[in-house]
Amino acid sequence: MFLERNPRFVSRLTRDTLAIILAGGRGGRLANLTDWRTKPAVPFGGKFRLIDFPLSNCINSGIRRIEVITQYKAHSLIQHIQRGWGFLRGEFGEFIEVVPAQQRLDKPLWFAGTADAVHQNIDIIQAHDPRYVLVLAGDHVYKMDYGTMIARHVESGADMTVGCVQMPLERARAFGVMSVAEDGHVRGFSEKPDEPEPAPGAPGQALVSMGIYVFDRDFLFEKLRADAENIDSSRDFGRDVIPAAIAADRVMAYPFADPRTGEQPYWRDVGTVDAFYEANLELIGQAPELDIYDEAWPIWTYQAQLPPAKFIHDEEDLRGVAIDSMVSGGDLIEGAEVRHSLLFSQVHVRPRARVSDAVILPGVVIGEGCRIRRCVIDEGCRIPPGTVIGEDSAADRERFLVSESGVALVTAEMLGQAVPHVR
Repeated sequence: MFLERNPRFVSRLTRDTLAIILAGGRGGRLANLTDWRTKPAVPFGGKFRLIDFPLSNCINSGIRRIEVITQYKAHSLIQHIQRGWGFLRGEFGEFIEVVPAQQRLDKPLWFAGTADAVHQNIDIIQAHDPRYVLVLAGDHVYKMDYGTMIARHVESGADMTVGCVQMPLERARAFGVMSVAEDGHVRGFSEKPDEPEPAPGAPGQALVSMGIYVFDRDFLFEKLRADAENIDSSRDFGRDVIPAAIAADRVMAYPFADPRTGEQPYWRDVGTVDAFYEANLELIGQAPELDIYDEAWPIWTYQAQLPPAKFIHDEEDLRGVAIDSMVSGGDLIEGAEVRHSLLFSQVHVRPRARVSDAVILPGVVIGEGCRIRRCVIDEGCRIPPGTVIGEDSAADRERFLVSESGVALVTAEMLGQAVPHVR
């Protein structure tokens, strides 16, 4: 392979690549967590936002020309990128540009779909003159070297390459499933099929799209223009552009795998309350599958300058402790007990409160004597003293949203409180 013969091959490819991160989705399956923010701006992992993962992957892969296309309730996302991602040097041709929905091309509507979002910004792509275009979803959690995928795209002679992961057939029904030949050539694509086709050599697994696409620039333009002229199109990559390309062109699958072991690395679509809750609590484990402490592949973000977390009081019935948990800067555990929970920044847990199996977003205050378990509490909530959440599902449903697996989602509006400024 050319990659093995020329070690500078990948770096030349990444320098000639423009990344486009689609960050305009509402993320309706996350329910009230996206009432006031777009899904890529949702906090994750104690200090990050979902958008930080594809952005960090780009930077760590050597891709430093990035467009972030926004639409739905993007203020907190734009603010986060401005505060935390302004370190690239324009004089070196590096940038992260936030592209708002502008009703371009004389269209009276906002973006009709993922393909339309890119099509309406063709002029921006042309101005940067990349040879390759990498299209990414802005709301998945994973660590991936895109350079290897781009190199595989070039070496295979593909017009388009789709990143994919294996997933159990039952779960694959919620994703786009690819039919792939032994050589990786994509023969078909089904969006959320009732009966997913098994992957080659893996009868219990399907090959699903990660929402990561590599295109030759001119090929992408050709397909987007053809899609825009198709009156029957829904203007979506998964529903329209990929099937059309499979029928007429060379589309290859790129299985996401560790190059050393061949095993599939961590990848999560945290698109539901249950998935969001579970993915956050997975990080608490002794050896979580997603290593956010990996210095070789850091996840960059913006974080306010905050004091360290503090635990106060040490009496028999008034002791500030956090056990089997993750806490963040500015947290204050005041004579309270936190177990198997993840606390974002500036969370205050007041005396004699008990918190367990919970994900607590920034700026939450949990009142004295509360019992809080198995829940997600949104940013800025003030939980009144003595409140009990997670012990009586029927009572929780009267006040909050309760997920399929019984996780309670609590927001300020549900508590009758003013909506906080979502950061």
